[in-house]
Amino acid sequence: MKKIHIGLLGLGQIGGGLYEILHAKKALFARQLGVSLEIRRIAEKFPNRKRKVRPPKSLMTKDAFSVVRDPSIDVIVELIGGTRVARELIKEALRNGKHVVTANKALLAEYGDEIFELAHRKRRWLCFEASVGGGIPCIKALREGLIANRIDSIHAIINGTTNYILTQMTTRGTGFAAALAEAQHHGYAEADPTLDIQGIDAAHKLAILARLAFGGKVRFKDIHCEGITQISSEDIAFAKEFGYTIKLLAIAKKTKDGMEARVQPTLLPNSHILASVNGSFNAILMRGDETGDVLFYGRGAGPHPTASAIIADLVDIAKAGVAGPAEDRFLMRALGKTIPVKSIASILSRYYLRFHVIDQPRVLAGISKILGNHGISISDVIQRERSAGRAVPLILLTHDAHEKDLRAAIREIDRLPYVRSRSQVIRIEEA
Repeated sequence: MKKIHIGLLGLGQIGGGLYEILHAKKALFARQLGVSLEIRRIAEKFPNRKRKVRPPKSLMTKDAFSVVRDPSIDVIVELIGGTRVARELIKEALRNGKHVVTANKALLAEYGDEIFELAHRKRRWLCFEASVGGGIPCIKALREGLIANRIDSIHAIINGTTNYILTQMTTRGTGFAAALAEAQHHGYAEADPTLDIQGIDAAHKLAILARLAFGGKVRFKDIHCEGITQISSEDIAFAKEFGYTIKLLAIAKKTKDGMEARVQPTLLPNSHILASVNGSFNAILMRGDETGDVLFYGRGAGPHPTASAIIADLVDIAKAGVAGPAEDRFLMRALGKTIPVKSIASILSRYYLRFHVIDQPRVLAGISKILGNHGISISDVIQRERSAGRAVPLILLTHDAHEKDLRAAIREIDRLPYVRSRSQVIRIEEA
């Protein structure tokens, strides 16, 4: 029977979930897979903190570097998060001949090349299924299941916090602040939710998916990133009237004039398959030239779904043999190759526009004229009942327009004397 001796870095929610599953299903893995997965040491900054799992004290240490240098350890599972310390620990583990399994999407998005290159040079496994989509096996699908395909596009809901918030705003009419507080109460959002609600977490994950799908590094800093903090209940309601649902989408796609990579609130038609992905669930829609659309759906976070993905990586290492992997040509093809990403100003899209304007004659005509002067045509309009002299919402949907033209028009419109607040702009994806 193959034995894998594991050094676990971090015993937080995911680390605790991993320990719990490995302890509960050790005999099952041994019987069905012929693999013994044994946690030999655990590095935890706060070893005495009260938690659901209680490993023997003999396994615990505060010194993470002693774990990655321990000659009895085969595989390091890194679950401490962040980039500075985790980066040094993973590199030290690889230099000491350890295989590495990580869920650290920020680290891979920002420092992936140097870590992948070191793993290749040391002929060690670097596995990261848990870094995107929690328990959804999307990394394995890209590397194995869709190997016959040229991937043309990715449209993904890959942040459960923001999807939960937008779902509450859509289905219950909850305001943003209240929906965020509810997400925190249920454990779907951190005390500091900035990385989630600003779209940064989703952008980290998109960088990883794009590297695998398109065969080159898509630099994290090149991904245009917008969060959901400016989405109001008013926008949700007007989107419904037009037959759309608002989701935070991570989009990477090839166009005839280059690669697009962006994270943004998006209006999706209610008939779109991603429009019905609700709560904290994730979904990744990939389009291959041979398969067409393929959807991966499931819980994108949480201790047990994420631990499930980590265990899948551990079993892959055990099955292949801890002596070291063969050359990973699929992953290596992206090393040293950077895919240029189009500026957001150059994209072509339809748009939802919301203006708060003083209700007076010729307002719509004035705004329409400015849009027309910039080559932007209107497809739909909602103008509320008259309330003379007071600010009212004016909602427009456009036909396809270039972002730079749209932004120039909006700057001009926002200077009009009858426009009372900054205009809202949300892109529309039809397919």
